[in-house]
Amino acid sequence: MKPTNPVYTGLPTTVFEVMSQLARTHDAINLGQGFPDVDGPEDIRRVAAEAVVNGPNQYPPMMGVPELRQAVADANRRFYGLDVDWRTEVLVTSGATEALSDCMAALIEPGDEVVLIEPLYDCYLPLVERAGATARMVRVTPPDWRLDQEALAAAFGPKTKAILLNNPMNPAAKVFSDDELALIADLVVRHDAYAICDEVYEHILFDGRRHRPLMTLPGMRERTVRIGSAGKTFSLTGWKVGYLTAAPNLLDPITKAHQFTTFTTPPGLQHAVAFGLGKDDAYYGSLPGDLQAKRDRLAEGLSRIGFGVAPCAGTYFLTVDTRPFDLGDDDAATCERLTIEAGVTAVPVSAFYRSDAPGHFIRLCFSKRDDVLDEAVARLARWVGDR
Repeated sequence: MKPTNPVYTGLPTTVFEVMSQLARTHDAINLGQGFPDVDGPEDIRRVAAEAVVNGPNQYPPMMGVPELRQAVADANRRFYGLDVDWRTEVLVTSGATEALSDCMAALIEPGDEVVLIEPLYDCYLPLVERAGATARMVRVTPPDWRLDQEALAAAFGPKTKAILLNNPMNPAAKVFSDDELALIADLVVRHDAYAICDEVYEHILFDGRRHRPLMTLPGMRERTVRIGSAGKTFSLTGWKVGYLTAAPNLLDPITKAHQFTTFTTPPGLQHAVAFGLGKDDAYYGSLPGDLQAKRDRLAEGLSRIGFGVAPCAGTYFLTVDTRPFDLGDDDAATCERLTIEAGVTAVPVSAFYRSDAPGHFIRLCFSKRDDVLDEAVARLARWVGDR
């Protein structure tokens, strides 16, 4: 038989699903997959329920319901001072992953190069390669996640079409500094490239930090695609509602890719997300504060046991160093062992690198109820005590 596409043929199942299945098999506490264990605000969910009951439930406009597109434009202005035309610069997608896929399909051609910063979310590399491009990898490594500016500059060249920037960064929980963002913007402009910015954790930054979109830097307004997610902002990951902001010349081809991918997103959910984006400052102020408390709760418990805990500036995730317990350099095996023996599931950080990854770091998600986090720490403490 003729071969299927080599990018996806034989590609392993995502590590999140593998570890989640292992957690179910062994009745482990799943701190591997990155989603909250309670649903988001009830008022947003009630708006969705009423919209579904009252209808209409037929195809909404392909680019998204006007109410949500206007809300996205308003949020850009409210939080970042960006003046966005909702008619020509905002697109609603079925999740941020679809938005990323649309961007790759619309902006990247065979022979292009795309700069990626490892560790990276697992869909990035397959999407780049399926578009026929070559990934130029730059890495940051735990525990300090320092960006090597010379290595970043060396990754750009005459074939560079884009950089895909995840900020705040999953799984590193790194928030790029103003100096790092300025360097990225300078390289993008100098090489006449685009910036595709995955900013789904834009409202989940800690210790007084504020998100700064790359789009706000000089020369970047016309070159940047900015991607957000209701799943992360409102703890409603199953809804898969994303939104994308870009200049008209970029949004037009991306919209065409969307047109032939999902075409649209459930209208009731769109209306509810529009309502959510208009919530008052109290909501947006409480979101990082609540999660910061959970970060500190889990980090303190893990440190007390003896694990090393890397800095976490944003997102849902802690990166944990297992070297104090001499568990070897196979972090995937360590995660399996912790699931089976300790009853706590993590994911290996090596899964977020293409190759030659550090082998003694694991990622834990803290967007869980306090009692769940406490039980996870108690289980790990018992396991350490029994070794």
